[in-house]
Amino acid sequence: MGTVHLYNFDKEQLSLEKPIKYSFLRLFTILLLGLLPIVILAQEETSKPSQQRLKVISYNIWNGFDYGKDKERQQNAIDWIKAQNPDVVALQELNDYTLEKLLHDAKKWGHSHAEILKSDGYPVGITSNKPITVKERILENMHHGALHCETWGIDFFVIHFSPFSFTKRHEEADIILSKLEKVRKNQDKYIVLGDFNALSPFDAQFYKGNNKMLAAMKESEHKHEHIRNLHMGRLEYGVMARYVGFPLLDVVQIHTRELEERLSSPSQIFEKDVDKGRYGHPKRIDYIMTSPALEGVCTYARVHNGESTYHLSDHYPVIAVFLLGD
Repeated sequence: MGTVHLYNFDKEQLSLEKPIKYSFLRLFTILLLGLLPIVILAQEETSKPSQQRLKVISYNIWNGFDYGKDKERQQNAIDWIKAQNPDVVALQELNDYTLEKLLHDAKKWGHSHAEILKSDGYPVGITSNKPITVKERILENMHHGALHCETWGIDFFVIHFSPFSFTKRHEEADIILSKLEKVRKNQDKYIVLGDFNALSPFDAQFYKGNNKMLAAMKESEHKHEHIRNLHMGRLEYGVMARYVGFPLLDVVQIHTRELEERLSSPSQIFEKDVDKGRYGHPKRIDYIMTSPALEGVCTYARVHNGESTYHLSDHYPVIAVFLLGD
């Protein structure tokens, strides 16, 4: 009987403790949930002043909108850029542009600062909503050239490499990487962006088995002696591999999974029927490559290859967003 008495006592004790425990837990949960929004709000309020959003666009605009004659395409591109609300815009193929003309366009998307590499051939340029300092116009031994500028406290190299020869692109890589080597001794924020005209080793798996693209490139080399983009009859990834090894980080590759999200050229501008799918043999040759410090604060990176940019250029624009500290 004693054993039974103890059993009944314990059971009664447990029945009394349960409501007490559950009431305490319920009260604790209510207090925690009540305080959580205050804690989160406090964190947001303390972090906002120390961070700035930086949105960067790189865009090959195709022959300067046909040397300024394609007014409709030019206006549509300006409207699209304005809608993105960028902080820095790097442009390639500014054919027939002057600094004054570039600044005129830039003001339409909210930028009062601009610089251009040169006034002939295929210039690159940059616009910003903050002052720009030109550090170097790189022209010697370059196919189109590169523009080294500083804005937003970041060193930008706006490039446009040879479309005809992987050997020449390696020579251009030698030049840019040697200059970057000097920059990174005193600077951890730098970006190389533009039309590299080169394939990335990160995309190699997607090109594997694409016999039609390889056949088209072989045919092009057979017809044109100056075109040599294949290495021993195979796709060449060495140029971009050198930038990755520097290291520069391919932010679009990091923030995407499939080649469809990365395709940058050609666009649908040559295809009137947009329902037919991608035109020709699309590939990725446009990049935003960043220093490790900037990759660490990159929150978004994409090639905008949807319908809104089908007919703005023969390339698609690349966008990256960063959250910068003080």
